[in-house]
Amino acid sequence: MRRKTFDLMLTAGGAALTVILIAAGALLLWGNSFSESEVHNQLAMQQVYFPTKAQLAHPTGTEVRKTMIPYLSPYAGQQVLTGPQAQTYATHFIRIHLSEMPFGGVYSKVSMASRAHPTTAKLAGLVQTVFQGTTLRAMLLEAYGFSIFGELAFDGALAAFAAAGALIILTGLGLWHIRRVPAEEEFPKTLGSVSTKVA
Repeated sequence: MRRKTFDLMLTAGGAALTVILIAAGALLLWGNSFSESEVHNQLAMQQVYFPTKAQLAHPTGTEVRKTMIPYLSPYAGQQVLTGPQAQTYATHFIRIHLSEMPFGGVYSKVSMASRAHPTTAKLAGLVQTVFQGTTLRAMLLEAYGFSIFGELAFDGALAAFAAAGALIILTGLGLWHIRRVPAEEEFPKTLGSVSTKVA
């Protein structure tokens, strides 16, 4: 095989792979944008807000616990709109309130107790409260999970574009090399041509 032909095949392969990586990077960027947009829009509809600075400064009410303050303070008074905010609110606010409720705020246990005592209004109310808290927490953590996928898509896009950039350079070097290779040079070089050069 002619060396020029071999080099041209490698260069063409590199160029094709570059196009594929650029397309993959673009799709991953779209995935990141879609994920961020959906997480933001879905969370905005819930209209969940962190406790205000004043509430965090005086944690004497029924909402704020001292153990929550280090986690909630960076977002004081803000609406929950991002994955990290959703994870913080679900883990360091709702989870703590649920854990302080009867049966540890575990829905299956509360529901079982309510079914065992169907005439107890307090248990029926507790079932509703725990169900709502557990549902909101699950929704927030799901939003957080999707935001992580979005971040991974962004990292993947950067990696794809970086690899495409490296391949563009290598493809350019390949084209440069093709112009310098003698038209009659073979690849791989045969033993006969090597021995002839040595002689």
